[in-house]
Amino acid sequence: EIIQLIKELQNEFSECPMQSLYSKYQSYHAHQMSTEEVLDVLMRCCVELISVEAPEWELIAARFLMKKINLMVDKAWESEGGCTFYERIRRMSEEGYYGSYILENYSEEEVSELEGYLKEENNRLFTYSGLDLLMKRYLIRSYDHRILEKPQEMFMGIAMHLAIPEKENRVFWAKEIYDVLSALKATMATPTMANSRKPYHQMSSCFIDTVEDSLDGIYKSLDNFAKVSKYGGGMGLYFGKVRASGSDIR
Repeated sequence: EIIQLIKELQNEFSECPMQSLYSKYQSYHAHQMSTEEVLDVLMRCCVELISVEAPEWELIAARFLMKKINLMVDKAWESEGGCTFYERIRRMSEEGYYGSYILENYSEEEVSELEGYLKEENNRLFTYSGLDLLMKRYLIRSYDHRILEKPQEMFMGIAMHLAIPEKENRVFWAKEIYDVLSALKATMATPTMANSRKPYHQMSSCFIDTVEDSLDGIYKSLDNFAKVSKYGGGMGLYFGKVRASGSDIR
């Protein structure tokens, strides 16, 4: 499969000679490497080949990373026998990774329709650095750190969450939102990307808190700050009401 992928990349990125990649790969290759280890080496080689004259190597590295993500997700679900998107959401809801409200608002037929709308070809739009960030921060992982969803499934899960208020038109709007996200025409703030579709979702990213001039007020603000930060949000604290250092209490 990797050799076939390299052949496809050679045809698509003819300006990037695969002989350069092979030469670098030889210096890192070791016997009895797993498929994931081979992909890691190929990504490392591509990153080293990136230059002002040949920026396309970052896109090639992204293809290898996408291949690795797909292998990892398929491996995580292999015991389920290649389950559908609906079955994955149902299992993740049962295990506390997905919010139960998703399947409370979408029927199996609607989820199947949305699964058929997934556009895997949009994975080609990712750069290596962008896809690496998405994998590390936003894809749902199990408690033992296995990746449980692919990028296009993540985008659709976010879109389904955001479209819930549309009620009868939620499937239509889920597709519309998915198109914007999947095509990388716009993105969401970290709380939305990381938390939507999950049980404990914090969708807003910025908060303002006025710190009151008392121990209770100060520690209440610190408590609020910690809870907002836990789910990726940011908070601005206004200290104008807190007395200056050294000033009288009464």
